[in-house]
Amino acid sequence: MMPPIMASNTPTHQGLLELPTAGLLRRLAAGFYDALVLLALWMITTVLWLLARHGEAITPGGSPVYHCYQISLLLVAFVFFVGFWGRAGRTLGMQAWRLHLIRADGGRLRWRDAAVRFLAALAAWLPLGVGVFWSLVDRDHLAWHDRLSGTRVIIKRH
Repeated sequence: MMPPIMASNTPTHQGLLELPTAGLLRRLAAGFYDALVLLALWMITTVLWLLARHGEAITPGGSPVYHCYQISLLLVAFVFFVGFWGRAGRTLGMQAWRLHLIRADGGRLRWRDAAVRFLAALAAWLPLGVGVFWSLVDRDHLAWHDRLSGTRVIIKRH
């Protein structure tokens, strides 16, 4: 496991706790930006698969090739999100919307936190996005994956 980039008890991180939690619309907008980047990465992944298969289509069904292809797309998403969250505390979409991901204690995310958040986000989106829209009724405006991973999305003005 990789260590956190910065210690969580530094004075700078304590000030982050006072910043507002990002609302759902802003988070969804950042997610839309990230979806465009992820779509491009999935297109590249698909092209690589097609090149490896000499242009033969990957058809849905029970074939091992199809399952490996699906797993590779999930792995690309995992590397994208966990990589950005673990390294910089934000994705490209979050950067555009001035959002930053921190631990609930105000510290910087560890790689483990980022991985747990990714897996929890999958669970939050699966039941028709109920876990994501939960932030509308949560007293702290946190979605399920925020709570499960001990993280919080804040708005940083600078």
